[in-house]
Amino acid sequence: MLFPEVESPRGQFAGHETFPLRLLWLKKVYEAVGQGVESGYFQRPEAIAEFGVGKNMAVSMRFWALAAGMISEQNKRITRTSLADLILDNDGFDPYLEDRATTWLIHWHLASTTTMTTTIYFAFNHVNTTEFTAASLTQDIIEFAERSNWKISETTLKRDVEVFLRGYARKSETNIEDAAEPLMAELGLVKSVSPGQWFEFTRGSQQSLPDEVFLYGLMQFWDRTGQEIGTLTAEQISYAPGSPGRVFKLDEDSVVTRLINLESITKGKILWTDTAGLRQVQRNGEIDILEMLSGVYISKEKVV
Repeated sequence: MLFPEVESPRGQFAGHETFPLRLLWLKKVYEAVGQGVESGYFQRPEAIAEFGVGKNMAVSMRFWALAAGMISEQNKRITRTSLADLILDNDGFDPYLEDRATTWLIHWHLASTTTMTTTIYFAFNHVNTTEFTAASLTQDIIEFAERSNWKISETTLKRDVEVFLRGYARKSETNIEDAAEPLMAELGLVKSVSPGQWFEFTRGSQQSLPDEVFLYGLMQFWDRTGQEIGTLTAEQISYAPGSPGRVFKLDEDSVVTRLINLESITKGKILWTDTAGLRQVQRNGEIDILEMLSGVYISKEKVV
């Protein structure tokens, strides 16, 4: 198999209540969850009152926090994740999501698996054209779902595609500082070429993407292959579904440059080799990925 299989056995096209992820939602959910709450908490009157939103929006906030990897749900109980503690705690590195590195991390969680946000995953990993329309994306996912034996109504899927586009494609007249602005639009990964008609992916070096966030994605992708392999090729990392190259919309040269840089960042725990035309990386020890991520924010604090 050229590319390892990392896709989930089913897709999800609902749960967001038709609201895209907004700027301040993850911090609000993090504070509300505290040391843990029951799964049904977000539907209770006290939660709705605390958030100051309607019931559907409170449910949407829970959905996005789960999808973004900031909370987890087990045994009918919701708790904060270690990643959320690192970033969203009042003493964390980016509690109000002001750093672009955090937005890239969230994007990785939304676009690297089919588990909760299948449309986002499909758009970044299976759409091979630069330009697309809402209708073409919907049709492509319908065909993909049929091949995967997923049951999904076209009406539900159209709503999901609409939420994806509202969340990722920024409108030119929107104020970037507006708290109601969809968070993922900050990355500029999807451009509205013709408002409401054509959209375009922005592929390239993604200069605002830190190498440490790229490494975070690479390590998760590596683990999701389900194979006991010590190496991955540059081709796999660039083009396989769920790979950093696909999810972050990086061109192959930029992927290779980042892979070369990882040897220094990880102090030799990731090794780059280019022998007889075979370009690949090798794992050479365990990596504390949260410690690596901390380096992104600490280095910026030192600059300030």
